[in-house]
Amino acid sequence: MDIIQSRQAQGRVADAPSSHWVYRLLPRAAWPYAQLARWDRPIGWKLLLWPCWWSLAMAASAGAEPGAPLGQVLPSPWLLALFLVGAVAMRGAGCTYNDLVDQEIDEAVERTRSRPLPSGQVTRRQAWAFLLAQALLGLAVLVQFNGFAILLGCASLLVVAVYPFAKRFTDWPQLFLGLAFSWGALLGWAAHFGSLALAPFLLYCGSILWVIGYDTIYAHQDKEDDAIVGVRSTARLFGARTKAWLVGLYGAALLFFAVAFAHAGVPMPALAGLVAAGAHMARQVRTLDIDDPDQCLALFKSNSMVGWLIFLGLLGGGVWATISPYF
Repeated sequence: MDIIQSRQAQGRVADAPSSHWVYRLLPRAAWPYAQLARWDRPIGWKLLLWPCWWSLAMAASAGAEPGAPLGQVLPSPWLLALFLVGAVAMRGAGCTYNDLVDQEIDEAVERTRSRPLPSGQVTRRQAWAFLLAQALLGLAVLVQFNGFAILLGCASLLVVAVYPFAKRFTDWPQLFLGLAFSWGALLGWAAHFGSLALAPFLLYCGSILWVIGYDTIYAHQDKEDDAIVGVRSTARLFGARTKAWLVGLYGAALLFFAVAFAHAGVPMPALAGLVAAGAHMARQVRTLDIDDPDQCLALFKSNSMVGWLIFLGLLGGGVWATISPYF
């Protein structure tokens, strides 16, 4: 699908890959809804998922004793699956809500004016109905958790509701995105233990800094249009100092993660994932060209690899606890 969507023609949104399965497999009538939910740009739900899975894995291997059964030091497959479904549903709901709030801004920005609402492919009533359907799916997932986790999950809606407006009143809307996108760092631990501790709060703080970093890279795609329409962002705030800020944000994020692991008592090999993630982050900073929108998007998407490296490190720590007595 090579046609960029507009009021004159249906097609793909500007920043979606032309060969995506949404455009190959779904009927055209479903395209606007898939676009509202960003099914054609899956990086968002992946980045929302990682703090959830990190927190689950950290909780499972917390205080693991040498020789512990493998099933006791690895996260529950059922909970992992629930968070996967919930991340897709709630990221879609959040993006739909964001599009409803930002329709006028999206009409003025080149990259976003092809979205379903500014291009006239759906009405606002249809978008609200789709938002409700996705939220109900997210609720169906949430009620599978314990009571404490359910209340904690509901509390996240306050931050989600504020986020789309943040770009209008602060230069730090990425902070509000971090508060929302990192909530899983608390929720995963709560789903496992039914309570919270210092370790998930430290993980949450680190994840917020990570989100600010990668979303600053993402925001550099739109900084010229944002300046024209008055949208504020850390990309505009940091400007030419972005690389220095990223060093600080990513470095502090890794420090928070390491201290979180220490407080949780996860096995030492989990730190290998942080070392690998740090190397990946350093490559992002080293190669970043803030005036190359295509490269900014590619580097932003590469943060899913950071998620994998940290998660696999935590799994490796749990496995090490099980097998270490045999060495």
